[in-house]
Amino acid sequence: MAKGDRKRALRGRAGRMQGGRGSGRASAGHVRPWGRHAVEAALKNPERNHRKLWATRDGVASLDGELPPGFPVEYADAQDLARFVARDAPHQGLVLECAALEDRHIEDVLEGGPLRPLIVLDHVTDPHNVGAILRSAAAFGAAGIVTQDRHSPPESGVVAKAASGALEIVPWVRVVNLARALDQMAEAGFWRIGLAGEAQSNLAEALPTGRVALVLGAEGEGMRHNIAAHCDALARLPISDAIESLNVSNAAAISLYAVAMRAR
Repeated sequence: MAKGDRKRALRGRAGRMQGGRGSGRASAGHVRPWGRHAVEAALKNPERNHRKLWATRDGVASLDGELPPGFPVEYADAQDLARFVARDAPHQGLVLECAALEDRHIEDVLEGGPLRPLIVLDHVTDPHNVGAILRSAAAFGAAGIVTQDRHSPPESGVVAKAASGALEIVPWVRVVNLARALDQMAEAGFWRIGLAGEAQSNLAEALPTGRVALVLGAEGEGMRHNIAAHCDALARLPISDAIESLNVSNAAAISLYAVAMRAR
């Protein structure tokens, strides 16, 4: 093969491998989780339809348990795998292509136990934040997270990596109308608390003894007025005046901890 032809072939191969470089989104309806925890959790999830695993041999050896017989694996070096993921992302020698999870419905998360809160995200679009919130939701036993379909990130490798396996555990419900979903939560017995820095009461004072839905808005803008109006109470986290606000994923983790401590 001539030198110029070889370069064109390599560029073509790289293009095929890239797919949705940067986000972990592959072709329509498929996602590419990367990293040991995200890939391991996806492989163990019976609701996933797996297509292929690209991996280094060390990456496969790091997995908890063996791959099913005949599972399609393409071995590659770490530099080849880097083409699938966000720049400098720690893929740990593992990139999985699988079908996106089936849609979940609001009714799926309204029948949980009385001590399991819901997280509602209003216009939180950063996939790293959503992934981190999924991780906290799993750690504190939340019944699920609810987002508006048009104003939240798609399921992706970035979300899966930040969630560290929690994407496979915590139901993620996308709704068309977030205000209507909040009405359904109220009908199911949830007390809806919106987190707002300007609120008079702190979260500990606002927490009831029953079921709770914690509503958080995007950083900077906060909750939209209509969403705040659908909350039963607004509450703030008692942070120091030295800082204006917390990252939304940190606020979610602290709020979930407060709910967990109330239960104890």
